[in-house]
Amino acid sequence: MPELSRRRALTAAAALAAAAGATTVTAAGPAAAGAHDHGLPEPFDEVYKGPRIQGRAAAGGGHHHGGGHGDGYAVFVDGVELHVMRNADGTWISVVSHYAPVADPRAAARAAVDELQGARLVPFPAN
Repeated sequence: MPELSRRRALTAAAALAAAAGATTVTAAGPAAAGAHDHGLPEPFDEVYKGPRIQGRAAAGGGHHHGGGHGDGYAVFVDGVELHVMRNADGTWISVVSHYAPVADPRAAARAAVDELQGARLVPFPAN
């Protein structure tokens, strides 16, 4: 049996985190358009090193998945949700780059793409 590497562990963790909040990717709606009005980061939609990364206000306002970890903001990599969390100091982390805080969700998505090194983010199962 192959030894569990850090990369495999992180990929598995990313898969589990993404599945916890897997949703259908749709065009940014009114909630995303007003995201900056409620202290949320601006929505984004771009291709970064191949994968499409997107971020927008989550449907639940400030209560994303009941825990509020993303403060009402959802991030996706190729349509799979990347679990993100805002730290008390205003920085952001993701399940893929948990120990490397960044300035905003876009940077968290980019850091996840960099860490995945071409691997696909898989859905993270719910509780």
